[in-house]
Amino acid sequence: MAQKGRPKADTEPVMVRLPSALLALLDDYRRKQKDIPTRPEAIRLLLRERLAKLGYPEGGK
Repeated sequence: MAQKGRPKADTEPVMVRLPSALLALLDDYRRKQKDIPTRPEAIRLLLRERLAKLGYPEGGK
C-alpha cells in the first residue's frame, strides 16, 4: 500500500495551482483508486508513473 502523509526523506514543498477542471479530473482519478489517495499523493503517483514512462530511473523516486 502506498505511504500516506508527508514524505519523510529529502523533500521540498511545491505549490501548484490547478484549474477547477483539472482538479475535478484529479479527484475523479483519486476516487477510482483502491485506497483513495490524498490529492498530494495522487499527484506524486501520477508524476512518478509519467516519469517512468518517459524512461527516468525508477519514475523519479
